[in-house]
Parts: sequence; C-alpha cells; structure tokens
Amino acid sequence: MRGLFVTGTDTGVGKTVVAGALCAALAARGERVAAFKPVVTGLDEEAGEWPRDHELLASAAGGRQSPSDVAPLSFGPPVSPHHAAELAGAAIEPLELARAARAAAEGADVLVCEGVGALLVPLTTGYLVRDLALELDLPLVVAARPGLGTINHTLLTLEAAGTAGLDVAAVVITPWPEEPSEMERSNRDTIAALGDVRVCGLPATAPDRLAEAGAALPLDDLLG
Repeated sequence: MRGLFVTGTDTGVGKTVVAGALCAALAARGERVAAFKPVVTGLDEEAGEWPRDHELLASAAGGRQSPSDVAPLSFGPPVSPHHAAELAGAAIEPLELARAARAAAEGADVLVCEGVGALLVPLTTGYLVRDLALELDLPLVVAARPGLGTINHTLLTLEAAGTAGLDVAAVVITPWPEEPSEMERSNRDTIAALGDVRVCGLPATAPDRLAEAGAALPLDDLLG
C-alpha cells in the first residue's frame, strides 16, 4: 500500500489541514487519492469555518468518496474514540478499522490516512492510534504547532513513534508563517536536529486552497 499516515502532537494542531493538503496536492497532479480517518468524534458540536474532518478529506481527495466512506465510524460527543464508543454502547473492532483502510485504498494510487488526536490516543481499550499506524505500515507525517511548547510535544511524539518502529517521513509545522519569528525558526531547527527528522512548513491555507499549500511539501520524498 502506497501512502502516508498523518498524526499530530496533540488534538487541534492541524492534522486534518495537513492531511487535506496532502490529498489535494496529490489529486491536483493526477493521482487517484483515497482518504481515510478511522473515527470522527465531536459531531454534536457546531461546525466552524472549516468543514468537519471527514467532509474536508472527502472533498480534498477529489470527490471520489463520500464523507462516510472516509470515516466508517462517527460519534457525537467531542471525546476520545474509546470513550465515545462507550457512551454510545458501541464496540470498535480494530481489525475492522484496518480492513476498512485497506478497502479504501483499493483502486487508488495513494492512501492518506489521518489518525485521531495523537499517536497514543486509544481507539479502543488496548488498541492505540499507533497500533493502527503499525498495521497499515505507512510512513508517518507528524503535524506540529510552530510556537512555544512544540519542541517537547514533537520530540515526545517522535520518541513514541520510534519506540514502536514507525518510519517518520517528516514533521510538518502548521501554519508556518511567511515571516517566522526567531523562536519559530529555532523550534524548527531544534526539532530537526534533536529528532533527526525532516521538518517542513505548511503555509496558512483555506479549504479551497489546500492543493496550493500541499504543493509546498516534498510529496515524492514523503511517499518514499
């Protein structure tokens, strides 16, 4: 399976923006892209300026999938997937998630899978986002913030990935400002040096400009 697994250093750091930019940029150059997100939570909350995660990814990937194709499981409360399932009286089956991801990739040139929260978030008891990434065996892209605190959060994420044997293709800092501050430049350089990892910047973007932002990333290098 050819593709990328997008995770983050925390929730709300821009994982979906990074995943959407990758999908849109790959689709814009003629790739047949499949997007996948195992679980979406928080549907009880009102949508903001950006579409919901699975809606954005379906659109960014070129419209070949419906939002429900992208995310096979969805829950209302804005909580961790394992807790959302408990509240709904539902069971999340890890094997089914991996099968759904592989099924989404059938007929596509590339799969972009976005995790939930961060690597150590439980999808169900005893099965983390990291475990799904290992099963799919895709290069990892880590979305990270540019500001204060990002060094620690990012290096912890890289350590969790490396301990499990995941291949990290890059850290993508988002949104990367046109004129980064001295601290932001230092954060980027420090993560690259201490994490021994490629660090890229994704410029600020909008739902209708994801392909342009994604084109700034080294797509072929990330895909290996």
